[in-house]
Amino acid sequence: MFYNEHNPPHFHAYYNDFKAEISIETLDIIAENLPKRVYKLVVEWAVDHKDELKKDWELLRNDTPPQPIEPLT
Repeated sequence: MFYNEHNPPHFHAYYNDFKAEISIETLDIIAENLPKRVYKLVVEWAVDHKDELKKDWELLRNDTPPQPIEPLT
């Protein structure tokens, strides 16, 4: 996530030369693309951290630094 982001609430995922913006609510890709296998892993991670993602989005919208979220391992 980045400061001063545009709606809808989303996060960015990167893998090698691929990148995507993923909706926090629907977990659909809203921009760019990822390989299917990577997208499935990102969705699995996002499901486990959806509440944290929503909280961080609100913090960012209020110009407050986000809280760290455990990365995909």
